[in-house]
Amino acid sequence: MDCAQDSSACAVIRSILARTTDKWSILIVKSLGRGPHRFSELRRAIDGISQRMLTLTLRNLERDGLVLRTVTPTTPPRVDYELTTLGESLWTLTEAFGQWAMSNRPEIEAARARFDARLDADL
Repeated sequence: MDCAQDSSACAVIRSILARTTDKWSILIVKSLGRGPHRFSELRRAIDGISQRMLTLTLRNLERDGLVLRTVTPTTPPRVDYELTTLGESLWTLTEAFGQWAMSNRPEIEAARARFDARLDADL
């Protein structure tokens, strides 16, 4: 895609990529890839996420059609979250990216060590 010819489409794509590739979205999609979860289960599964951030991210993923929120009318109400078909397609991509990261971890760590050593030598 040529952004010079279609800047509005590029802006939409940038917003989609920003939403779907942020740290919390990826971790939520990864967790939901194993099946539906309740809010509290997600909060426990995702280290470091605040209640507010989990709420906002789930709402945004639901708005984008990636997550389905189901409320069961019990006392108290039960709320479950699961990936939609579109969300499952994103999960497939995040799993592939995670596998790439794991496969290339030694090379990346070695590159980081070389870079840091070069920086330390320059100081």
